[in-house]
Amino acid sequence: MKISSLVQGLLSSLCLGTALADQLANSTYYNPILPGWHSDPSCIRVDDTYFCVTSTFIAFPGLPIYASKDLRNWRLISHGWSRESQLPGISWNTYGQQDGMYAATLRYHEGEFFLICEYLGQEDGIIGVLFRTTDPFSDDAWSDPVTFKPTKIDPDIFWDDDGKVYVATQGIILQELNLETGELSQPPISLWNGTGGVWPEGPHIYKRDGWYYLLIAEGGTELDHSVTIARAKNIEGPYEAYANNPILTNRGTDEYFQTVGHGDLFTDTEGNWWGVALATRCGPEYKNYPMGRETVLYPARWEEGEWPVLQNVRGEMEGWPLPAEDKSVPGDGPFNDEADEFDFESSSALPKHFVHWRVPRDGAFSFTDKGLQIVPSRNNLTGVPYSETDVVLTGRRGLSFVGRRQTHTLFDFTVDLDFTPREIGQEAGITVFLTQANHIDAARPRRRS
Repeated sequence: MKISSLVQGLLSSLCLGTALADQLANSTYYNPILPGWHSDPSCIRVDDTYFCVTSTFIAFPGLPIYASKDLRNWRLISHGWSRESQLPGISWNTYGQQDGMYAATLRYHEGEFFLICEYLGQEDGIIGVLFRTTDPFSDDAWSDPVTFKPTKIDPDIFWDDDGKVYVATQGIILQELNLETGELSQPPISLWNGTGGVWPEGPHIYKRDGWYYLLIAEGGTELDHSVTIARAKNIEGPYEAYANNPILTNRGTDEYFQTVGHGDLFTDTEGNWWGVALATRCGPEYKNYPMGRETVLYPARWEEGEWPVLQNVRGEMEGWPLPAEDKSVPGDGPFNDEADEFDFESSSALPKHFVHWRVPRDGAFSFTDKGLQIVPSRNNLTGVPYSETDVVLTGRRGLSFVGRRQTHTLFDFTVDLDFTPREIGQEAGITVFLTQANHIDAARPRRRS
């Protein structure tokens, strides 16, 4: 079966920012750096390589890890959650269409990568998960998770100088975390409720020049989205809000990129500061945005003892000198903006960037000399997603669906399909898929004669 450019649309302060752009003007690049559905980014640098993770909700495999040498070309190198055995039964017990893996944080500590996230949609509440590895280029190297029981979403993980490990979550609240048992200290300590915007969330803690800086998102994830910051001399506070908050937002502007927020900060090999955030290519009307929430990159300036200054997000950006273009990143996954062309055979494997809606059924996907073989599921892509009487028809036992993120706004694609329906109601084809309740299908069904 030959597939060429198969594309699937999964979920798919201003004056300071302008001044920073005028100061830099050393290199030009274009946003987004991770096009298509790549929301809630968290990024780090280890030596000369940059690593990012983004949200995946109930898509599987989940929590993609991207790596780059130059901040522009990003290769998919692994998934933190790639095995059903890491969270047995969790996917099939997920009811909602927008549940699953929310807003991970990726960090590196003493030679090990830590990936902390929370899984939403279980009857007994949120499940906190902490995956670890010394080899982020391998799916199999990511550990089974240590689980914990948070009450809020968007976990950050932070190591203090005294060796204590903390988790900060929506709210914004702080708890110590036992890395071996998942035990959280009680009661949670309230740190800061933001500047008055709704949903203070997405926290990240940085220690710099004797200060604990608390970077958060506020305003919800739509047009009022923003990044704000506070700092304290003690990790438990009290936290002082920056007088010029928000430090990053496109709300109230006519910029093409809107919903800018949920930021993270890191340095390059020269010590220059950069940040990532999610943004939506929609314009201020916020009506049509098939690419969903994407990952954007912006330069920052953070002088000793001062507050960070972040450059506004636009399509064409000027920033610190970028590394020379370099695609020498290990791994067998694609770079994010590459086109696809596959001619599957019996020895083929599913491409690393192809995903399912929940964990698939065993045996639903295999390869033969004719290509990728898909065994139909009992329900179609819609099914009865919120049925309380027939769990199979909800899609919670695996859909016969595989796709990939839409990463371009204009594209061509073809799929060679070999399908002979044997019963009325059977169908196969292609889809532009957001959720089971929102998709556009072009299918070959068997109808009554």
